[in-house]
Amino acid sequence: MTYEFLEVTTEAGIATIALNRPDKRNAMSDDMRAEFVRALEFVAREKSIKALILTGRGSSFCAGGDIAGMQRRMSAPPGEVAFNGWSRQQFVHHTISMLHDLPKPTIAVVNGAAAGLGADTALACDFVMGSENAKFTWSYIKRGLIPDGGGMYFLPPRTGLSKAKELIFSGRVVDAEEALSLGIMDRKVATSDLLSAAHQWARELADASPTALALGKRILNQTFELSASQVFDLGSQAQGICYTSREHREAVASFLNKSATAKKS
Repeated sequence: MTYEFLEVTTEAGIATIALNRPDKRNAMSDDMRAEFVRALEFVAREKSIKALILTGRGSSFCAGGDIAGMQRRMSAPPGEVAFNGWSRQQFVHHTISMLHDLPKPTIAVVNGAAAGLGADTALACDFVMGSENAKFTWSYIKRGLIPDGGGMYFLPPRTGLSKAKELIFSGRVVDAEEALSLGIMDRKVATSDLLSAAHQWARELADASPTALALGKRILNQTFELSASQVFDLGSQAQGICYTSREHREAVASFLNKSATAKKS
């Protein structure tokens, strides 16, 4: 599978998707988004892939939406602007939802600026790792817009509601240290070690039952919208599936075998 705007690689069960428009600071065009969907579909269905790293080539993670696309939307006939915008939003939301719901652990590796849609995309991952050069800004307000890539959903649980409002209403830049202190970033690593540290973390996350990971992630992604009883009910259903998984049966057999061996000795 070939890509024009992405680099997609796999190594030891870890997939890496690198946004690859460095001359445009990896701004997300419609063509790049279409490729991104294809790449996520590949990662989701390929059983040998256990985790995903998402990063950007060059000095930026992702500068947001492509300005050329904004110009095209503004030049549409007045009677078509709203529906064209709605249609585009469906594609954006589909893409972000695919990333957020991917049944495997995901790590955003932020090597530079993550602005607007880029910041939203990073937070759609399970974890965010960044270098000292990482910067985040929900700069939509400076274009007369609101976050449309999930920022209004992903940011408040990490920072608290009032801080999320402040960042979204101001559109100011958050550097790596502040991002770490606010919970926007989970780990800060030196630029020279960034990708190797991400691969190490991904291997640790992937060294577990893919069945339990996928089911647990599915429930955890809904935790803030559900009552305790609903979480318990979903957990019971998921656990019933886990009981039948090969990984569970092998883990129990291994434990019992070790226990029996220890008793004999």
